[in-house]
Amino acid sequence: MMSNIPADPLTIVIDFDSTFTKVEGLDELARIALQGNPKQQEIVSKIREITDKGMAGEYLFSDSLRDRVALLPANRSHVDQLITFLKGKISDSFQRNKDFLEENADRILIISSGFKDFIVPVVEEMGIAADHVYANTFTYDAEGNITGYDQANLLSQDKGKVKLMQSLALEGEVFVIGDGITDYELRESGLANTFFAFTENVSRKAVTDKADYVVPSLDEFLYINGLSRAQSYPKSRIKVLLLENVHPAAVSAFKKEGFQVELLKGALDENELIEKIKDVSILGLRSKTSLTKKVLDHPNASRLMCVGAFCIGTNQIDLAECETRGIAVFNAPYSNTRSVVELSIGLMVMLTRDIFEKSTKMHAGIWDKSAKNSYEIRGKKIGLVGYGNIGTQISVIAEALGLEVYFYDIVDKLALGNAKKCKSLKELFGLADFISLHVDGRKSNTNIIGTQEFSWMKDHVIFLNLSRGHVVDIPALVHAIKSGKVWGAAVDVFPVEPKTNDEEFINELRGLPNVILTPHIGGSTEEAQANIGEFVPAKLLQFINNGSTYGSVNFPELQLPPLEDAHRLLHIHHNVPGILAQINHVFAKYHVNIIGQYLKTTEKTGYVITDVAKEYSEEIVNELKLINDTIKFRMLY
Repeated sequence: MMSNIPADPLTIVIDFDSTFTKVEGLDELARIALQGNPKQQEIVSKIREITDKGMAGEYLFSDSLRDRVALLPANRSHVDQLITFLKGKISDSFQRNKDFLEENADRILIISSGFKDFIVPVVEEMGIAADHVYANTFTYDAEGNITGYDQANLLSQDKGKVKLMQSLALEGEVFVIGDGITDYELRESGLANTFFAFTENVSRKAVTDKADYVVPSLDEFLYINGLSRAQSYPKSRIKVLLLENVHPAAVSAFKKEGFQVELLKGALDENELIEKIKDVSILGLRSKTSLTKKVLDHPNASRLMCVGAFCIGTNQIDLAECETRGIAVFNAPYSNTRSVVELSIGLMVMLTRDIFEKSTKMHAGIWDKSAKNSYEIRGKKIGLVGYGNIGTQISVIAEALGLEVYFYDIVDKLALGNAKKCKSLKELFGLADFISLHVDGRKSNTNIIGTQEFSWMKDHVIFLNLSRGHVVDIPALVHAIKSGKVWGAAVDVFPVEPKTNDEEFINELRGLPNVILTPHIGGSTEEAQANIGEFVPAKLLQFINNGSTYGSVNFPELQLPPLEDAHRLLHIHHNVPGILAQINHVFAKYHVNIIGQYLKTTEKTGYVITDVAKEYSEEIVNELKLINDTIKFRMLY
């Protein structure tokens, strides 16, 4: 669909250090050469300081180069090590667009104040010939030690890039991509038509302030200029909003792909979310932020494509409204299961042995060595309300510890081991010495445990809620504890929870004896949060990059093959008859070769993915968007 280089002559001048690669070559050469030297950190820091000042225009370049090389005790073997290192440090967006570099290598010049000795072997692997590289060169002694550099080279001098470009006398347009003031000087001198400040690896205000465009990736440069590229739409233009301090692994996953990422530590209410969701395409949240119809109705949410719940539950998200708007929602149904299970078992033991009360006394200096009100859990009966992923794991572990397991679930579930299913909550509560809640957060589960349900329980029962805060009537629980019906309780979730750690936790359960209160940490282990931080972004990225919806909780599920040598057109629509026929009529009308096509529907929504040959008319895209009942259309390549 897009051209490579336009018909008019165009030369693209690209800097090397911190542009083509993620690092500064001389800095890294110093680090390598000084391995084991006690002054390594001191010397490398000094070289980097000079580099930064030179790139920001605070240091004459000739002085900067002279002073850095003078500090550099390196030889050819160190240069060879640097070459290997730099081949692994090519900027991500350059790696993605290797095809563009190879196809247009005759129009690309690498002009660098660095050194050909290590630049040429790196760029050659990306398809750029050595005679298109302009850079300094080291001088060596007989033993291969670096003694200096060729001072006759124009690029070793002040305004060296300007002098070199003047000598080249290029015709046609010249675009410059770089991160330093010496790159901008080509634009300032009139030798380049446009300067693009490249900020994927480093951003210098002195440079970005002067740029015609600030480009956070090569994808952005190619997109601006209508050139062929690996990404149909630059990810640097796609905003990701992550709330409630999700794991750093999630932030890293999106940043590595080049997205704009904003991380907030706390939850947001409706109005706050409406404000922050403006221009956001990917939203990540946990249990305390609600994505409601009010939020989705607001124009600020118009760009939202997908949502990740960094937890098990999705009741805080209006799934139906998201589906209606073509927004796919993903969660982490298994990632923190083990963490909740282990905490549940641990709390049971602590309450049965009266550990919490004894520990409190010990901290007050009271030695209360006694077996009174201290029991084993072996031989007791546990009643599980909810027999899903968490309930079934507790069932297995509890039985291994010698408990008799009973459970109740509104859905018919296969009992594991010797567990027995009860026909009603009343039956379950009449049997159990321990009651542990593991139900989901749907509205119909509000206050399912109240005064009547506590009256069905055995006297001196131990009660645990690690599911959802609104499933238990708190005043009824408080009364049950004070009356002795509930001997001990452990509660991890509450109807109203602080949005941040700075807010006070207010609840009637505070201060009651033999009650363990935890701040919604059932799934808050390093292992669980790391698993969630990797699992949820992977699902979101599969949807954004590939169109796959496998694992979505509200969308037609499709697991798609990788996109290879084709363009992928994704059409989300209301599930009404004839849409697929209309889509294929458009392809037939324009004689488009279909390589693969995939369709999946729910009751309300249809999702058609079509892989087509790369050459097709722009009019096709417009006609597909205009098909009646279209919700969203997207193109990937």
